Amino acid sequence: MRNKFAVPLIILGVLLMLIGIGQRTFWAPSETKSVAMDAEGHEGAVVTVLEPELLAEYSDGVDITVRSEAPFTLAVGRANDVQAWVADAAATRLSPGEGRLGLTVGTDKTGKTAPNPAGSDLWVVEESGEGELSYDWKAPGEGDWRILLATDGTAPAPADVTLTWENDETRPFAVPLIVAGALLAVLGLALAFLRSGGPRRRGGSSAGPETGTPAKQASVSGTTSAFTAIRPGRRRPAFLAAAAAAVLAAGSAPAAALADDSAAGSRPVILDSQLTRILDSVAGTVRAGDAAKDASLLQPRVSGPAYAMREANYAVAAKSADHEAPVPVEAAELRTQSISSGADWPRTVVAVTQGEGNPVPQVLLLVQESARDNYKLVSAVEMLPASTFPQAPEADAGTDQIPAASDNGLVMSPQDAVAALADSLTTPDGTHKDTFAGNRFSDDVVEFQKTTQTDPRNEFARIEFSHTPDAQATYALRTEDGGAIVFGYLSNTFSSTPKEAGDSVNLEGTVFQALTGKPNTDKGIDVTHGEAVMLYVPASGGTSQALVVGAAQELLSAKLK
Repeated sequence: MRNKFAVPLIILGVLLMLIGIGQRTFWAPSETKSVAMDAEGHEGAVVTVLEPELLAEYSDGVDITVRSEAPFTLAVGRANDVQAWVADAAATRLSPGEGRLGLTVGTDKTGKTAPNPAGSDLWVVEESGEGELSYDWKAPGEGDWRILLATDGTAPAPADVTLTWENDETRPFAVPLIVAGALLAVLGLALAFLRSGGPRRRGGSSAGPETGTPAKQASVSGTTSAFTAIRPGRRRPAFLAAAAAAVLAAGSAPAAALADDSAAGSRPVILDSQLTRILDSVAGTVRAGDAAKDASLLQPRVSGPAYAMREANYAVAAKSADHEAPVPVEAAELRTQSISSGADWPRTVVAVTQGEGNPVPQVLLLVQESARDNYKLVSAVEMLPASTFPQAPEADAGTDQIPAASDNGLVMSPQDAVAALADSLTTPDGTHKDTFAGNRFSDDVVEFQKTTQTDPRNEFARIEFSHTPDAQATYALRTEDGGAIVFGYLSNTFSSTPKEAGDSVNLEGTVFQALTGKPNTDKGIDVTHGEAVMLYVPASGGTSQALVVGAAQELLSAKLK
């Protein structure tokens, strides 16, 4: 008689296996989870900001879906940069809810608007969307980040935001149920083939172990093989280890963020990808201005001395066809860079580039005046022969900006250094004749002045040269050795006046005749050149001289007295 427990065991085993399989299939939880912004009562803000605390909750990534009928911009930036850009604009802020189960939505209802965020140099990532945009968030680097959503800065920002991430929840009893069910079913099948005392031959002789054992062995062996084939539980330890690692990583994220914040002072204010994008934009803008000889085209990306010198070049070229074009600004080959690290503005970036149009390396000074301004080219100088660029900090480290009026551990302040150079050019044998080591720029300027003053053709003219520093156009960054890279701007005025009544200054055949419209003048003429310079100022306590590393000169004007 078959064992009375066999059928119930088989049925129970099958049921358990079905339940376990169901938990892994049609009863399994969703592969993803999501949470959406409840915008009710928060409409009308001109920007929507996903706060650092929210993004840190999803350090392993999250898909952000934004829906908006109007075209909008999604921008990723350093947390403090985004906050500085938003400033007092009306903003909706998304923070994490309890256990990822919701979003905390708050609104700064100041009523203030903001600029259009599209194209800002602050953004590490920028994407445009209309209708629906899906963005796969992953932190671009170390530190805290914010995501900004906005239309044009005046219309309401997108308020339909959904965060979706992989669901790491599982049905923990699925595998045990499958295993237990399989064991019970196997046991039931085994019992079904057993009889009390085993099968008997007619006549009372027993088949013995030779007939019963092989059948049992075949059954158990076949069941074991099938069981092995359906054991998804073998990979559970690895899965659990990965989940534990993810949990540990999520738990340690705040500590990492705090550590990054503490080291923020040494981090460059822009990433390499941003610098490449900025340089390309600057070079493209300058190319357009040079091609059209139209200074108005430079305004989005050029200011200060660089703008004044190119504007003057275009003006002179319009009156004198043989006037030399300015040295092109190239971004193709970036040789080295020095980037400020402070969180405040203005911010400074120095880039050494060289392209096909540059016979020697060119040093570009870029300045960002505020969070809502883009970087602009303020100075562009050519490296002097036999000069080397002062050692900048490592590429992954930023450097300190030095106040122009403070010596800040230097042998002299940046402004004093530029003033000393101006004095050494105006009075070569004066107080600062030994302040700077010999260099091609100073030698050429001084030689030109001496030759002009002693030229017999100028014997009836009184000729004076003066170099005046522009204190507001001085910028400095710390070098690796404690010194400083200093950028300055000088106004070089060449004044020529007749010595006596009846004498005149001959302008015929010169660019000055083209500019003034006069072949000569009996009152005199003032000719002004702009001189952009790059200096190296050593740290205090050393014995080395300051250096002139790069320079550029441009005729600005020629005016009759």
